[in-house]
Amino acid sequence: MSHELHHFTMGLWVFFLAYATSVVGSYVGLSCVRQSFKDDGKNARMRWLATASLAIGGVGIWLMHFIGMMGFAVPGSTIRYAFAPTLFSVVLAIGATLFGLWIVDSRAEWKARVPRGIPLTVGGLVMGLAVSLMHYSGMAAIRIKGTIEHDQAFVIASIVIGVVASTAALWLAGVAERLPARAAAALIMGCAVVALHYTGMAGVKATIDPSAADPEGLTVLSVLFPAFVLGILVIALPIVALLLAPNREDLRREAAVAQWVDSSDPADVPVPSATPHVAPRDEFGTSVRVTVVPEWPLRRRAEDLKQRDRR
Repeated sequence: MSHELHHFTMGLWVFFLAYATSVVGSYVGLSCVRQSFKDDGKNARMRWLATASLAIGGVGIWLMHFIGMMGFAVPGSTIRYAFAPTLFSVVLAIGATLFGLWIVDSRAEWKARVPRGIPLTVGGLVMGLAVSLMHYSGMAAIRIKGTIEHDQAFVIASIVIGVVASTAALWLAGVAERLPARAAAALIMGCAVVALHYTGMAGVKATIDPSAADPEGLTVLSVLFPAFVLGILVIALPIVALLLAPNREDLRREAAVAQWVDSSDPADVPVPSATPHVAPRDEFGTSVRVTVVPEWPLRRRAEDLKQRDRR
């Protein structure tokens, strides 16, 4: 017997909480992706991408899904979640996101002359598929007194929404460096995840078997409590890493000052001049903001340090 399903039994606040969670995870993750563009080392870039995949895949996608599932109810049956498929869904979300982000970073990784649109588009495709796979693997973990089916039209629509919005978010995050652009990308990515989730849920059909035994497994709250604790840690660690990440220009300035201090005659050490130059671009063709350091502050700083050492 088919039943009408409910998606907002706990109120619309669940929807807004799910969206906010997805936006926060996406923003932190996309900030980590942007930071990876600034690192020259392969290992450093991969660490940033792995951190980004935890934030986007673990919090922005997976945690958002189960927050949304708090409002899901099937009249005539309790809802439980099988442990193995639930665990697989989070691993899939993080792993597929990491693969998509690695593709975005592939131009620097392969050192090839690849048009910037190719890795961004392919990465967006993989990211959209990652959201879709996570959603439907999470749905496969549901246990009720009966069976759950998915309308094929809604499945296709949800995948298309996820791919298009994820690609748009990566394009916006990949070609712009400023905070408003990253915020807009996170808002779009949040829309992608939430729209995919509720589009897919609109196509869910449940058939209840009254004679079936009550399902066994985890409740949604027993999944969410540890997920929230881990989610806070997953978000906090990248934020701390981003705050402590050294700025390239600061490092260059400190290196120049150190060179002045170590020199027997500071006048012999070349320093950056204030002559105009063409701003460089990163691997995606985005203009990189460059701070030109004039000679006199470095010379004065070096001489001050030398005077202090003599005291």
